[in-house]
Amino acid sequence: MDTKQLNEALERLFIEEKERIVFWNDPEREFTHTLPFILLEGVETLRLDQTGAFETKLRIEQDTGNRFLIYSPAEEPDYEDDWLLDIRLYSRSFRADRASILLDQLGLQNQYLRPHIAARRKFFDNKERIAKLKSFVTPDDNAADLDRKMLAVITKADQPELFNIIRTLFHAFTEEKDFDIQTPPPVWEQIEKFELDEPFWQMVKTAFGYTEETPTLGNFLIRLFVTDFVQELKATLPEALLHLQLPAAGRSNAVVCLAQWRDSSSRAVSYDLLSDQVAAKIHLPDHLADQEIEALLEVMTFLDVEKAICRSLRDRVESTAEMINAEDVQEIAAKREAGHWVSENVPGAPTVPREALRAVYEALGAAADFFARKNEHQDGFHFDNAQAMYRAYEKDLFRFDQLYRQFCEAADFAESQNWDVLKGLREKVEAGYVNWYITQITLAWGKFVDGGLLAKWQIADVPSQQGFYAKHVQSRLKKAENRKAFVIISDAFRYETAEELTRELNGKYRFQAELTSQLGVLPSYTRLGMAALLPHEKLAYNNKGEVLADGKPTASLEQRGEILSSEDGIVVKADSFLGLKKDEGRELVAGKRVVYIYHDRIDAVGDDRKSEGETFEAVRKTINELADLVRFIINSLNGNYIVLTADHGFLFTETSPGETDKSKLSDKPPGTVTAKKRYLIGQKLGDSPEVWHGSTGTTAGADGDMEFWIPKGANRFHFVGGARFIHGGAMLQEIVVPVITIRHVKGRSAEETKTKQVTVHVLGVKHKITTNRHRFELIQMEAVSDRVKPVTLKVAVYEGNEPVTDIESVKFDSPSENMEERKKSIVLTLQDRKYDKKNKYRLVLRDAETDIEIQSVDVVIDRAFTDDF
Repeated sequence: MDTKQLNEALERLFIEEKERIVFWNDPEREFTHTLPFILLEGVETLRLDQTGAFETKLRIEQDTGNRFLIYSPAEEPDYEDDWLLDIRLYSRSFRADRASILLDQLGLQNQYLRPHIAARRKFFDNKERIAKLKSFVTPDDNAADLDRKMLAVITKADQPELFNIIRTLFHAFTEEKDFDIQTPPPVWEQIEKFELDEPFWQMVKTAFGYTEETPTLGNFLIRLFVTDFVQELKATLPEALLHLQLPAAGRSNAVVCLAQWRDSSSRAVSYDLLSDQVAAKIHLPDHLADQEIEALLEVMTFLDVEKAICRSLRDRVESTAEMINAEDVQEIAAKREAGHWVSENVPGAPTVPREALRAVYEALGAAADFFARKNEHQDGFHFDNAQAMYRAYEKDLFRFDQLYRQFCEAADFAESQNWDVLKGLREKVEAGYVNWYITQITLAWGKFVDGGLLAKWQIADVPSQQGFYAKHVQSRLKKAENRKAFVIISDAFRYETAEELTRELNGKYRFQAELTSQLGVLPSYTRLGMAALLPHEKLAYNNKGEVLADGKPTASLEQRGEILSSEDGIVVKADSFLGLKKDEGRELVAGKRVVYIYHDRIDAVGDDRKSEGETFEAVRKTINELADLVRFIINSLNGNYIVLTADHGFLFTETSPGETDKSKLSDKPPGTVTAKKRYLIGQKLGDSPEVWHGSTGTTAGADGDMEFWIPKGANRFHFVGGARFIHGGAMLQEIVVPVITIRHVKGRSAEETKTKQVTVHVLGVKHKITTNRHRFELIQMEAVSDRVKPVTLKVAVYEGNEPVTDIESVKFDSPSENMEERKKSIVLTLQDRKYDKKNKYRLVLRDAETDIEIQSVDVVIDRAFTDDF
């Protein structure tokens, strides 16, 4: 060490750290000749070989304003022989060898670390490594602490904690192309170069019990994963994996380490990739074939486990359809959806099909609910009158159509991601919908259509579609001159879809949506339905089958705009309207009292043979687009009253109809004006046993003696132009036309529209952990509703900001009003280490999406002895 370095080191003590007295012992007498060249301003040098201890003591104590460097060419004396001990205890010591300089530079107090630092000289050859290590070091660190923190520097771990170092080291595997867990990553060469491999394996042995004659990262990794799998498996471990478990003392740490790895925002990708390699090497699929769902339910270790649960849950839904417990299926699905392999909050590897898995679980939940409802109505639908059945459809029966659509939509997506696990179940759901539900609802509703409903086409307390404008628009405009009404008409937007949209809108702040319905006109087709929604005194048909409103044509957008102009109204297409900027939109509607917005996606897609298979995808896009329209009107155009409705609904099945679904007509009857697959319009059509025969004067209030034929039930006249998507008939799906009234709520009432997540509380007052595994009870305080949203929480016990347990994800989404049914329990595994029962530990609940802390409760950890896990 040269004079410059010595000066710099001593100046740091006297000037930067403001020390008054520094002792320098030089037993090897290396610096006796250098001492005269140590020039420190304001510092007096005293040599104990030239000045006696007593004299030195007097000078120091009498001259309190001066600073002293006390040099001795000998070792520090023992305490009982040290005349300057009292001064030495409140002063600083200085060593001039490199290890001592480093010890001082790092701020370490333990002088016995000098030989350890000297033995790690290769590590300290780099200033950047030293600087990084200094940020980790604390004054009372020992040799093991120092080695662990040097490992953190080499692996580039963000914290010098063993679990963090391990997952950072394993993450390095995946940074290499075509990696294999049997070939250590390049950083391992650095660890060996700096002779830190043996300390690493000692740490691993202490924490996990892993020991081998020749330990390897790949072997250790396999044992970690197998141990985590075994600890959460509620069944006997396959014999072929028994020898791969870690010893009992290290198993809890394996569980905690992997759980924290899965939860890591920066390392979850490598977990996914490495777990896949481990699963392949241990032939995991061979060991899962006979495992029950309940045995695997808590296991998050491998993607293959998720796939096995998906397959088994599908088999359960299929095999128990006639006696299914839908709540159990949905509870299993919800638990897995919150977990590592399915959650949308996990930034994992793109190779993991999380969206597809989520779709599979959604499909299974919808199928289970469909079958459960089917079982409730196994003997069909029975109602006393048409009004009772109509109201039953509004309240509950529409769910069959909704669940069928949601199942098909989810199954379609899963298949688009090459997940074909739902094929058999899909056939069963299709059969249940087409062969049972459509048949049963046709039989029940057909009795009322045949029994006189068609002759009057009215249902008590249900408004008719042709009265829409007077009821929902005109009545509002009459109340004040400055009122404006926005009307959105979505072609073929049926009731079950409107119910889903209503729930979504009611989940928005300051939005209040109410769903009602109106009895659609017959035939339930676009031209008649659209005309019925316009302002008019009378509808009529001309001889060409065109629909007139007060004598004016209604077929085109321009013609409807002309009719609305007399009401200070305009018409616009939805896609054009959404393309407007705020100022453009306000300019467009300025001075207008009525704005009709026409949306056409479902009918445009479904009515085309080439695209009808995409009907349910079109429904999903429609829900999103209509929600966007409502938001634009309220947030950008200051609209505060919107009515959203449709011209008619529709029927759709995934499978194509067969000949039995065709109402056979040898020829069109005389007088036919328009013939479509689902209806005929004409004059003097006469009767036929194959059809329902009615008058548009009765079913739509239309003049012109125009009559219609529609096939009974869900039949078609012919299959031209596509036949899976149909409308025009009298089925409830076609004629229960939704009306959503949306208001912009202001003032105090707006507070009632605020949405929030469900509140979750930890049950119990004093929480004391005495074993390696501890159960906590949590309760969801409110039922999930339109304005009370479900939440997924990550739950763990923390010391400060570091988890000391595994991290469990739990979804709280119960709509039950029964609090007992909203309770959930979680079991957390405690990291195997020393705990102080006087320390503060917390059970923390964090939002899985935002990572924001929702709640915490104090926990005492009092483990008098270490138990086997």
